[in-house]
Amino acid sequence: MKIEHPLLIRAIGCTGAWLVRRLGNTIDYHFRYEDSSVNPEVARRLGQRYIYAFFHEVMLFPAHYWAWPEMHILISDHRDGELITQVIERLGFGIVRGSTTRGGARALREMTSKIDRGNLCVTPDGPRGPRRHVHQGLVYLASRTGLPIVGAGMAFKNPWRAASWDRFCVPRPHSKAACVAPAPVTVPADADRETLEACRALVEHRMQMATDEAEAWVEQL
Repeated sequence: MKIEHPLLIRAIGCTGAWLVRRLGNTIDYHFRYEDSSVNPEVARRLGQRYIYAFFHEVMLFPAHYWAWPEMHILISDHRDGELITQVIERLGFGIVRGSTTRGGARALREMTSKIDRGNLCVTPDGPRGPRRHVHQGLVYLASRTGLPIVGAGMAFKNPWRAASWDRFCVPRPHSKAACVAPAPVTVPADADRETLEACRALVEHRMQMATDEAEAWVEQL
């Protein structure tokens, strides 16, 4: 059923944000950074900016832990995007609508314009997958903005998973979560097609390795 009534959408947004906060407050978060300067809390103090990338299935991790006004997240223009926007805005994120497949050029321009106002956040396999695949729009955005990409791997311990293309994760209350962030990847401003593809493949490889590490680590906590 497609939800279109504005009042109902806003009500779902308020309820969803409240649930994310309540659930997130029970989670025990753990972090491992290859380069400590990419820690968003450290980067904020140092005045450094990045593009933070995380896979679509673990959106609830940064949605709770990294919900700061200087974090601008790309939300797809697909039909469920407005519901997600209503939740994410109430959690504290800035919002940019669009994706690499729908509204992509506009979204990239808008994200580029926000470079002076904080970090950018992208789910590079959204909104339709393939799961844990990095689309080239992420590295193109990095080349246009000059911001390095931090492709984090995140995992919840024994989460509930949806029967969706991304196997979306919902953490269990009072469970543990782990984040592994490799060193950032810088994409040259003058990158040609081959260079963009090489950077895309590198980011994807690092994100997949970081995700595997986070999933193994969280099971040991």
